[in-house]
Amino acid sequence: MNTEPSSSTLQSTLSRPATQRMTNYRWAICGMLFVALVVNYLDRQVLSLTWKDFIAPEFRWTADDYGTITGVFSLVYAIGMLFAGRLVDALGTKRGYMWAIGIWSAGACLHALCGIFTCGIATGSWVWSFVGSAETLRAAEQVASVATMVTTVSVWLFLAARCVLSIGESGNFPCSIKAVAEYFPKKDRGFATGVFNSGAQIGALIAPFSIPLIARAWGWEMAFLIIGALGFLWMGGWMVTYYPPRKNKRVNAAELAYIEQDQAEAPQQAAEPTEKVGLLKPFAYRQTWAVICGRFLPDGVWWFLLFWAPAFFSEVYGYPSDSWQAMVGIFSIYLISMLSLAGSYLPTYILNHTKLNPYAGRMRGMFVFSLFPLVGLFVMALGNVSMWYPVVLIGLMAAAHQSWSANVYNVVSDMFPKSVVATVTGAAGLASGLGSLCFNKGAGHLFTYAEETGMQFLGFSGANAGYMIVFMVAAFAYLISWCLMKLLVPKYKLVEL
Repeated sequence: MNTEPSSSTLQSTLSRPATQRMTNYRWAICGMLFVALVVNYLDRQVLSLTWKDFIAPEFRWTADDYGTITGVFSLVYAIGMLFAGRLVDALGTKRGYMWAIGIWSAGACLHALCGIFTCGIATGSWVWSFVGSAETLRAAEQVASVATMVTTVSVWLFLAARCVLSIGESGNFPCSIKAVAEYFPKKDRGFATGVFNSGAQIGALIAPFSIPLIARAWGWEMAFLIIGALGFLWMGGWMVTYYPPRKNKRVNAAELAYIEQDQAEAPQQAAEPTEKVGLLKPFAYRQTWAVICGRFLPDGVWWFLLFWAPAFFSEVYGYPSDSWQAMVGIFSIYLISMLSLAGSYLPTYILNHTKLNPYAGRMRGMFVFSLFPLVGLFVMALGNVSMWYPVVLIGLMAAAHQSWSANVYNVVSDMFPKSVVATVTGAAGLASGLGSLCFNKGAGHLFTYAEETGMQFLGFSGANAGYMIVFMVAAFAYLISWCLMKLLVPKYKLVEL
């Protein structure tokens, strides 16, 4: 039985003045997206908070090994985003998100098995190599051989688990942005995205006070298992919470009219395509490339801050991830980044108080956001005075990024039809993963090289010189991206597929 209202019924519902008090169920959906992102960022943070002080000593990893693992994660994530968006558009928001979080939670739990399999393989090789041999020199050679094998095998196993995690996580933002496009009018989407996107900061706030302590008490394997299991709990809530607005009994006529108010503004609404949209077709539009430019460098910066902040405190200041200094430092960075809740509202404020179109309003706000990361130029210099100066400056960079990303995501829903929002978001997400690949693999290689050679740069030496270079790139990344977006799409233009 078809429970969806007919177009005539819907039209009469939207045209009648609302006499009942409007429900606000759209914010319950936003809340579920928020919790999913908290879980998402907890899953991502487990490796970054355990590799330096727990995993690396066990498997003899270098910064380059860690950079390889995070870089491959980013590459698979990028490729997955390209296909995940299309799959989400085909499956629908509800089923698409169920599959996404189910896969990434399984991938998170698989990390715990990497140590078991590595030890099993190494132990088996060790026993086999020592059968019938008692020579001391031969034993030393075997020790070195096994140590090398342990490092290699562990890296490959973590790469495999990380790939499963990244495939699932690639569906996160296509699902979330599609849900926001379904439940919020254009003028509210930037703020709604900012609200659920703040789950990244909350996850990052919780992580330093939970993950290292779990790893210290019960082993790093339990940290992956406990955090990974949270996603399966979320799936039960999503199953009973999410339905499309028109089919949702908890959404009354007044709220439905509010959600679909853009339909009355024909010039502001992109027409739905009449034919199936090919996977590569979005790349034919300048609007897609504008979003790609808005995500390549900025997302690379964000993932660098996410993956390398614990190592930064450990390498530069000598505080391991389970020390109170590192835990409070990382907590403070993401606490400061919560300023993005106010920042992400800026374009909405501009749109409500001016006659600008959605794109122009967002670009004006995003220009303001692009200026704040310039403080990254002073991170290393002021860090010589106190660790807490970098904490504040990196926190401001993180806040600027989250304000930026909350609005760059919605450039897609501003100009593309709802039915292809997830596809286009996924296509643009390819740039996000590639940017992260460049930043993380590049940073890992740079830090290892700088440490081994004692590299000098602007008065800094070794790993500190490497960090100075990366923070300089990060400082200008957003301003460069804003200029490229403006160059590609100077004025608001709806896409006709």
